[in-house]
Amino acid sequence: MPFPKTLSATLAALFLLAPAIVVANDGPTLVDPAEAVASEDEQPTDEEGTTDGNAAEPEAGSTTTDEVVKKANEKAKQVAKEVDESETAKEASAGLLQAIYDLAEAMSFSAFHWVAFTIMATGVVSFALQLVLGKLVVLATGGFSLTAILADALGLVVSLVGLVLTTQAAAENSEFTQSPAAVLSATLVGVVAGFLFYLWGQRQEIEAARGRSKAR
Repeated sequence: MPFPKTLSATLAALFLLAPAIVVANDGPTLVDPAEAVASEDEQPTDEEGTTDGNAAEPEAGSTTTDEVVKKANEKAKQVAKEVDESETAKEASAGLLQAIYDLAEAMSFSAFHWVAFTIMATGVVSFALQLVLGKLVVLATGGFSLTAILADALGLVVSLVGLVLTTQAAAENSEFTQSPAAVLSATLVGVVAGFLFYLWGQRQEIEAARGRSKAR
């Protein structure tokens, strides 16, 4: 019995199309390149996650110094309050100030304030000249002393404060400030004495600078 032509044609077509069907079912699926790029952009990267995590972390120790200063101020205020409320501290303070008050009352006369004003004016003039002219002369000789500069600066501040307090005390407790002759004479004597002390101090510093240079 001859094989039908129609059946043989169908079998031949199936035999030719079978490899293509198998490859289409088992092989890799083709993806559109644009869809692949979009899917990669939507996925979060590790770097972004790490950056977000670091940004969310607070800065450790940023307020440590402020907290220490705040606690120290609170502690100091607490100690000062306890000392102010202490009866022992009140008695000690009153005893110390009372001696000064008694001495100030005993010397509340114009002559004392004239002498005190003269001494303070002498110190202001002497130490001011030492800091300006004296140190320039010492530098010209090749010498320099930071200790001498600090000592003269301290002496100038003490003398200036003393001059102000003396003037204030004299205005409240005597007639010194009401006498132009007393004020001008005290100022003149203070200026002259201050200049003489400046010359003496400058000579001492120059000799000390020369001694240091020879020792080297």
